[in-house]
Amino acid sequence: MANKVIITCAVTGSIHTPTMSPHLPVTAQEIADAAIGAAEAGAAIVHLHARNPADGRPDQSPEAFQPFLKIIKQRSNCVVNITTGGAPSMTIEERLKPCATFKPEVASLNMGSMNFGLFPMMARYKEFKHAWEKEALEASRDRVFKNTFKDIEGILTTCAENGTRFEIECYDIGHLYTLAHFVDRGLVKPPFFVQSVFGILGGIGPHPEDVLHMKRTADRLFGDSYRWSVLGAGRNQMPIITLAAAMGGNVRVGLEDSLWDGPGKLAESNAAQVRRARQILEGLGLEIATPDDARAILQLKGGDRVEF
Repeated sequence: MANKVIITCAVTGSIHTPTMSPHLPVTAQEIADAAIGAAEAGAAIVHLHARNPADGRPDQSPEAFQPFLKIIKQRSNCVVNITTGGAPSMTIEERLKPCATFKPEVASLNMGSMNFGLFPMMARYKEFKHAWEKEALEASRDRVFKNTFKDIEGILTTCAENGTRFEIECYDIGHLYTLAHFVDRGLVKPPFFVQSVFGILGGIGPHPEDVLHMKRTADRLFGDSYRWSVLGAGRNQMPIITLAAAMGGNVRVGLEDSLWDGPGKLAESNAAQVRRARQILEGLGLEIATPDDARAILQLKGGDRVEF
């Protein structure tokens, strides 16, 4: 397994809005098709958010997740990862509901509260399809994404009882130390799947030295008890995954993280980004992990033990 790289695909997220790309999956069928297409292209894990099918607004109700979860399970063996991040406007109770309900193999978990600045994107668009889009972007100027120690502990204990493991999202060096705190308390068990996030305003930057700093710190704190993965926001996506893959990391792509497939070209699908990532990885002489490889590497419970 040492030479196999896990590709995660985050297919829609809550950051980008319908105005920004006609290819952003919104309806349950679009999200399901995007996830399955990404898996067929080589993604072992699909990271999922839900949206209101009428206007694309983030929707963290279990009822919004259920239709596409069923389709994905019927048509693919990929590992399903359900967000506990939702959107910054949501309460922790709202954000936790889908994971608590469906008991997936993997759930994402932001390892701390942070400023999450999306407002600079407003300058790129003269008008928006839906009023909520501009309002949500502007609100990020004066809103903190909240994940306190109490919040994190609640998510860990709720999901751990279901055998769910975590994509532990670390947006800055301090988040690694927060993870170390919960490891010391026995609330997170190895192997940890650490997702380092680069290029979000409010978190660590996308400079190669930032990537190296994250990796060195995680190595020092966790040794061989963790598996490292990275994502780069926006135009940083492919440079970041290339650098990290050369350093032995796993990678994440998808329209949640970037809408692009090259300079000035919108990605027409999540699968297109997966194929581009796969080309980079195979060019480095690396193998692409299958879903069952990912289950073995991360010691997941298996798709037969989820509740969807």
